Amino acid sequence: MNHLANETSPYLIEHAENPVDWYPFSPQALERARVENKPILLSIGYLACHWCHVMAQESFEDPSTAELMNRLYVNIKVDREERPDLDQIYQLAHEILVRRPGGWPLTVFLEPDDLTPFFAGTYFPRAPRFGLPAFPDILTRVEAYFRTPTAERELTCRRVREIFVSIGQNGAVADDRGQRDPASLALAYLARSFDARSGGFGTAPKFPRASALSFLLDTRTPTHASSGVEPDPHTQLTTTLTRMAEGGIYDHIGGGFFRYCVDEEWAIPHFEKMLYDNALLLPIYAEAACRTQMPCYRRVAEQTAAWALGSMRGVEGGFYSSLDADSDQGEGGYYLWEASRVESLLSPDEWRLLAPHYGLNAPSNFAGRWHLSIHEPQGSLAARFGLDEAVVVAHLHSGRMKLQSARAGRSPPRIDDKILVSSNGLMIAGLATAGRLLCRDDWVTAAECAARFIRNRLFPAGRLQSSYRARATRGPGFLHDHVFLLMGLLELLQARWNTIWYEWSINIADVLLERFEDRDRGGFWFTAGDQPVPLMRPKTWMDDAVPAANALAVSALALLGHLTGESRFLEAACRTLEAGRPHFESEPGSHLGLIRSAEQIDRPGRFMILRGDPGKWSAWLEQIQALADADSILFAIPSGERFHKGLLSRCAPKESVCLYACSGTHCSAPVTTLASLTALLTGPDVV
Repeated sequence: MNHLANETSPYLIEHAENPVDWYPFSPQALERARVENKPILLSIGYLACHWCHVMAQESFEDPSTAELMNRLYVNIKVDREERPDLDQIYQLAHEILVRRPGGWPLTVFLEPDDLTPFFAGTYFPRAPRFGLPAFPDILTRVEAYFRTPTAERELTCRRVREIFVSIGQNGAVADDRGQRDPASLALAYLARSFDARSGGFGTAPKFPRASALSFLLDTRTPTHASSGVEPDPHTQLTTTLTRMAEGGIYDHIGGGFFRYCVDEEWAIPHFEKMLYDNALLLPIYAEAACRTQMPCYRRVAEQTAAWALGSMRGVEGGFYSSLDADSDQGEGGYYLWEASRVESLLSPDEWRLLAPHYGLNAPSNFAGRWHLSIHEPQGSLAARFGLDEAVVVAHLHSGRMKLQSARAGRSPPRIDDKILVSSNGLMIAGLATAGRLLCRDDWVTAAECAARFIRNRLFPAGRLQSSYRARATRGPGFLHDHVFLLMGLLELLQARWNTIWYEWSINIADVLLERFEDRDRGGFWFTAGDQPVPLMRPKTWMDDAVPAANALAVSALALLGHLTGESRFLEAACRTLEAGRPHFESEPGSHLGLIRSAEQIDRPGRFMILRGDPGKWSAWLEQIQALADADSILFAIPSGERFHKGLLSRCAPKESVCLYACSGTHCSAPVTTLASLTALLTGPDVV
């Protein structure tokens, strides 16, 4: 056993019996490197990562490679989900040193005194292949480079430190495009990178890009409609959602989305499933289902929620972080089929339809087996076989259930059962939003259970922790933990009011302002003021697999500021937006979340406060759903809830049901009849 034996992260525990003398990132490891003047080999990965497993099997489990590592380095292993701050810093360092984006596993060699990186890479093979040098050769050459003082290494380290300082102090500088509408520039960027045949943006590998899809969902204002962008935002959105729902990035048997595809047609995924991807895509498909009335979008939302609730939820209500890409059947083996095996499981009528539907009558597409995607839609099958479409749907469904039952008998991929506040905040928001839109109260209840779990288990002594596993927390929480949870609570309040969540959201927002805000330059640091980090204190603006936390902070604080009437939240949102403006004006396509937030600040929509007896407000809710603008926000608050200050104290119950229409921090007189409600919703704004 090495120094990882007492860790709780499944990823770190997986490496506890390696012959490598691994340390967690700890004062003990850093002190040893300084005392012995050994370079640090920092390896960052996560449990669901396929290439992390490959490098572990090839190198970290190999005694001869481990001997080299132990003799030449102090070796530190980091779970990027537990220490996203370190991952951000050293991914940026990789990009500086190698001049291309990094990934996982991330392999970085550090100076022992100040942790400056002087060499970096990602996966290195045990023997030379893929045009990459062998890892043992890298180990000996890098250590020799460290032992031989050279101006080159000193220059490299100084350059890295200077860039970190520059990023921390100055950020981006807007160019002349800042004089144009960033939203229009972003739309033009998406249109240029849009794949008109297969949907999505850019080339392989192809990611869902939830931030882009959310941005396209929002582009329904006259400003955007007149932008002249082709293909139009609606086409980009629906083409992408449909092709993803039909493709292999979606699990057609068990529900849920894989992290990305290795091809441009969404056919073959990298088989890991991340909670955060599905938390973000769930409300997008739910809203698209309401907007377009396309049944397939609702089906995807329902199956994705079912997968999350059935496979990713712990007994106390929190959600696990990921499913591995590998199982005992190899990479993706859990999801692959042999056509003859499928035929043996189905009735002749089911096989006749499922084979062309999922391409089982076409050549295999993954190592001699089939990964399922939709090749022929059910409408085409009905026409070709002269069947009623309902009959086709019934046979496809019964066939899928048989495949689902058969797959359940296989050894499943490993689950990373860490419960991360950040991913759970996104899932709370996703379930609450989708549940409200698709009238699924059970999803809202599940979101409440997750929020209750975080409050009970990850909020000791009033300070949010970052992760939980084996009845132990790891923390403290980072910026995205606070912001994503805050957004989840605000969505939960719209789906089902609970004053506990309202008061907790105010508490979390105050923590953001006290511990994370950069009051000198605006925006929020990724770490709290008392969280030590090497080299720099990160502050991120760019969307990645998840939205930029600073962007969501603007939206959440603005909404909470309007709801509470507290100017401190609105002022912080505006300060953050101004600090981020040079970023989204200079690179609009990479900062879609900030642009969405800017539009919410610049053109705040109307939000409504419904007060009264929940048993008597169903007709009001139906009227609002039918007539309100799609951007309107509604908080339905029972009469029994009392507020002693702020905007809500001025929105007191009147009659059995009443409604206040608000804009900014001002609200209308109460509307007390359905006729008046109709006039309000169909007339000009009165606030």
